[in-house]
Amino acid sequence: MMSRTPARVLTAAILIPLAVATVWYGPNWLVAAVAAIVGVVALLEFFAIGERAGLRGNEFWTSFTASAIFAQQWYAARLASVARLGDLLYEARQPRITLDLILFGFLLGLAVIAFVSRRPLSEIFSSVSISAAGIICVVLPFSAVVRIHGLDVIGPQLLLFTLVLVWVGDTSAFFAGRAFGRWKMSPQLSPNKTWEGAGANLLGSLLVGAVFGYWTKIPPAHILAMSVFGSIAGQVGDIFESSFKRSAGVKDSGAILPGHGGMLDRIDALIFAAPAVWYYFEWVVLKKY
Repeated sequence: MMSRTPARVLTAAILIPLAVATVWYGPNWLVAAVAAIVGVVALLEFFAIGERAGLRGNEFWTSFTASAIFAQQWYAARLASVARLGDLLYEARQPRITLDLILFGFLLGLAVIAFVSRRPLSEIFSSVSISAAGIICVVLPFSAVVRIHGLDVIGPQLLLFTLVLVWVGDTSAFFAGRAFGRWKMSPQLSPNKTWEGAGANLLGSLLVGAVFGYWTKIPPAHILAMSVFGSIAGQVGDIFESSFKRSAGVKDSGAILPGHGGMLDRIDALIFAAPAVWYYFEWVVLKKY
């Protein structure tokens, strides 16, 4: 593990400033486009893991649907912004492209592909299963980053909060687990995860919440609650992705990021943390204020 540390640090030193610059200076459509690229790469790695377990998905159709989901999230963020500004007439004139519609199109496409495909019948069930799992387990939850960024005024700050929450939490857990880790969380699924590391992740996340609460002016109770939910959800996502890799007998989802493995390895915690932050903010903070 020590041999990977320099590459891990160098990769982070390059990618973190790029991510921060994109979130802070980029428009919502750019964030949606970058998130779509990242999401599709992670999805393809998910399919590669599935192939190791004997499950071969429909890469093209599922990747197309993934791109459509990120586009719809940008569209939904834009409409929500218009509605908050009070231009209800403009909103009413726009066609209602919803996630339900895209998911129905995805299902319909899978049915047509199964009908015309020359694959053996024994492969159809596995193909549909792994394709649907990729959308549900990777793309849909990760697409919440687009909705977070699309919030008026506070969106870039809230997405930076979510990213830093995951980065600091992961880093705290990594070093605390190596230094003090004794009690294993889930030896079968993720042997390196310890309860001491999980506690450090939570404490680091609370520190991030305190700093961002001062910056964003979100009430302390809410920003700290989002920190707790984001930290717990992120750690669940990390272990969840480890369960896929362990079941397929692989260590990393890929090798695209030196020191970190694959794209899915890098965003596994964010896949769960982003919707946790988004739904808390939408259901609690926005409704109250």
